[in-house]
Amino acid sequence: MPYIPLEKMLTGKKTSLYKLALAAAARANELAQGVKPLIESTSKKVSSVALEEIAAGKVTYVISPEQEKKNND
Repeated sequence: MPYIPLEKMLTGKKTSLYKLALAAAARANELAQGVKPLIESTSKKVSSVALEEIAAGKVTYVISPEQEKKNND
């Protein structure tokens, strides 16, 4: 598995390791179901490919306005 620094994936002020893990898990699940990867990777593991896609900026997550309001309450 290639080394991917967390600093490369945790950009912006509203990011957290928890949200990164959720986004990577969701993308890895999509890849496991047969969705084509957005990048070229030497890894065969879907979790590694998902993290590489996030590090490359190809996959991001968006917090919905309802979730943002719920988090602020």
